Order: sequence, then structure tokens, then C-alpha cells
Amino acid sequence: MAIRSVRARLTLWYSGLLTITFVLLVGAAYWLLVYTLSQEMDASLRGVANALIEQSLQRAEASFPLDVDNIFRRFFGYSPLDRHFEMLDPLGRRDPQTPSQQSRRFPLSTQALENVSQGLPTFETYTDPGNPPVRILTAPVVRGDRVVSLVQVGMSLKRTQETQKRFLTVMLSILAVALLLAGGGGWLLIRKVLAPVEDMTRAAEQISAQALSERLEETGVGDELDQLAKTLNGMLGRLDAAFNQIRRFSANASHELQTPLTILKGELEVALRSSRSPEEYQRILRSALEEIDGIARLVEGLLLLARADAGVMRMDKRPVDLSELIEEIRGRTQVLADARDITLSSDQLDTVLVDGDYERLRMLLLNLVENAVKYTPPKGRVVLSLEKGDQEACIRITDTGIGIPHDEQDKVFQAFYRGSEARSRGEGFGLGLAIASSIAIAHGGRIEIESTPGRGTVFTVSFPIKN
Repeated sequence: MAIRSVRARLTLWYSGLLTITFVLLVGAAYWLLVYTLSQEMDASLRGVANALIEQSLQRAEASFPLDVDNIFRRFFGYSPLDRHFEMLDPLGRRDPQTPSQQSRRFPLSTQALENVSQGLPTFETYTDPGNPPVRILTAPVVRGDRVVSLVQVGMSLKRTQETQKRFLTVMLSILAVALLLAGGGGWLLIRKVLAPVEDMTRAAEQISAQALSERLEETGVGDELDQLAKTLNGMLGRLDAAFNQIRRFSANASHELQTPLTILKGELEVALRSSRSPEEYQRILRSALEEIDGIARLVEGLLLLARADAGVMRMDKRPVDLSELIEEIRGRTQVLADARDITLSSDQLDTVLVDGDYERLRMLLLNLVENAVKYTPPKGRVVLSLEKGDQEACIRITDTGIGIPHDEQDKVFQAFYRGSEARSRGEGFGLGLAIASSIAIAHGGRIEIESTPGRGTVFTVSFPIKN
């Protein structure tokens, strides 16, 4: 069964890592203990054997001295009862005349006999069921160049094994206590560390679409949890802005649709109240058709913006000559400019190809040019120009109109936003510049604005050039 609690998983991981580390350390310490005890045992046996050989050489007869216990005490620190010592002839046979206190006999191995014949000592460990193992050292007694006898000394490994067992018992006890303390302490520590996360969870559960202005508490210490709180607060801020934009968008769309629908409904109701002449019916139908056209344009603009925001705007891209497109737009808006007594012209245009949707690009430029003509006073001037750079082409629409206040320049590309002059005139839906910006972005371009109130505005549309 999977453990779902992060606190429990962290505690288990921490305890498991501690256990593995402790086992590795205890294993290394145990190996070092065994090695050290083994070396000390061999060194002590070698010291005892050397002392016995030295005293044996000082005697004429090949027999042990009487102070064997003192020799063992000198090298082992005590006179052990489970010691072993014996004098053998060069062939490994016990001298019958040499007294022995041994209850156990340890035969010489072939390797030991071969080594002593060459004057080399041999360490061996003998095991016997029912008795603890014994460490035996067999060393030759050399007089001149001849091996005259063998010295065999040994010590039971019972104490060594007991020491090793006590060490393991103590280490296991320490491990149990350490795991208990580490597990409990780790649980409390992790609980304290995760407490801010739990607070964030409770705070986040109370934040809804109606209360996105709420924010998570930041500690200000700059750690990972504080960074998480800042990231979540940033996300909440973006969600709040997005929800507010959707609310404004929905409210503005409803308002813009309500006006023409109310007019359309009123005109049709008036037309049905009494009989009218064909001319009156035609006038009412033409007025209704104008309102329907306005609704259709509004819905088309809303649909285009929605697709652009979703990143699914349909594009039929192909090479587009911007100079030809500008001339077409100038021709289509010339009538509007003449009606307002505005000079509409274009500079000398070079052939510049971009990869784009011709209809969308035409809509973009048409919105910008109509907007420039609409807000330019009579006798004013609107100029279209095209510049080709190394990486991009720039279309500029320059007018001598009323200009845009500085505090409104960052808002004119928002959907349904209309500047103070547009609101006073009651013109448009406030979608033209938003649509133009969306089309430019969909083509990998951008729109920049430079405006001085009372002196005019310059819209610059930049597109990457088709290579």
C-alpha cells in the first residue's frame, strides 16, 4: 500500500538512510575490530613464543621454563586459563619426558611441518565442535643451523568472540535507540518544516474565483517555501487579472450587443403596430439591416479575438506583397478620406514579401488606416509608408490627428477600450486596435505607437521578412 503522507515518506526515507549509514559504519568498525583483535592475538602469541624459545635456548635440555604463566601474563596482561603451550620434537612428536598440562592436542598440519623445517613460524586456527576455536602458533627452536625442537603456543578465541558479540549487541542497541530518536525527531522536524505548506494549503482552499485578490502569507526569509509562496501569489495575480479581463470582456460584449438589439427590437415592434407604406417598411428594414450588420461585425470581432487568445486563429499563409496591400488599402479608404477633406497618400513603396494571411493583414491595415482617418480633423493628412530592414519590414501610418493621451496609449489595444475622444463621439466598439494587435502577433509581428496629443499619431507595424 502506497504511503500518501509526505511527512511519513520523508521520515521513512530519513530513517532508512540513517540505518544504511549506520550499518555501513558498524560493518567497517566491526571489520576493524576483528582485524585489530586478530593482529593483537597473533602479536601476543609471537611474543610468548619468542620468549619461550629464548629461554629454551638458554637451557641445555629442550623443555619449557617454569615461569610460563609469567610469560603469558607479560604479553596478554593476565595469565589465561585457556592457554596452550607444548614442546615438540622436530618431527612434531611430543617428548614423553616433557610434562604437559594440555587437555586438548592439536596435530601439526603438513604446511606447518614444512614451514618449521625451513625455520618459519605458522599461525593456524583449530575448531572443534563443542569447544571454542583456538589460535595456534607453531615456531621452530633453532640451535646453530639445525631445528632442535618446536614450540607450540595457543590461546582460545573465546574471549575474542565474546568481545565481538558484545560489540554487535551494543551497536544494535544503539541503532534501535538512534532509530527511535531519529524517527521521532525527524517526524517532529518535518512537521515543523511542512507547517507553512499546510498553511498554504488551507489558505489556497479558501481562495475561489470570487476571492482571487487574496494572497498567501510570505515569510520573507527567502527560502524555498517563501519562493513557493511568491510563485503561487504571482500565479494568483495573473489569474485575478485574467478573470477580471474576462468579466470586463463579458460585460462590455453584453453592453455592446444590448444596444443594437434594443434598437432592432424597438424598430420592428413599431413597424408591427400599424400598417405602413412600402417606403416606410423599406426604411425600417434598412435600419434593421444596418443594426444586424453592426451585430455581425461585433460578433466576428469577438470570435476573432477569442481565437487569437486561444492560439487557434486560422491562417492561410502565403507570400504577401506589402506594397500592393498598402496601395489596395489606400484605394479603399480614399473615399472616406475625401469625404472628410483629408489628404491620404503613400510614400514610394518597395516590394517587400512577408509570409502571412492576406485577408487578416488587410483587416489589420484597414482598421489602422480607418482609425487614423476617423480621428484626423479636416485638412489633415494621413501618410502610409513602408521600410525594409535586414530582418523585418515596417509599415507606418502617420496622421496629423488629435493624438492619444500618454496615459491611454498602453490601453488602446485592449478589447472594448475606447479613449476619451471616442467615448465622447460614441463611435465604434473598441475592438479595431485589439483585433489589429492580435493579427500582428499571430504573424510574429508587433504594433508600436507614438503619439502627441494635438499633433498626431504614428502606428508602426513590424513583420519578419520572408527569406
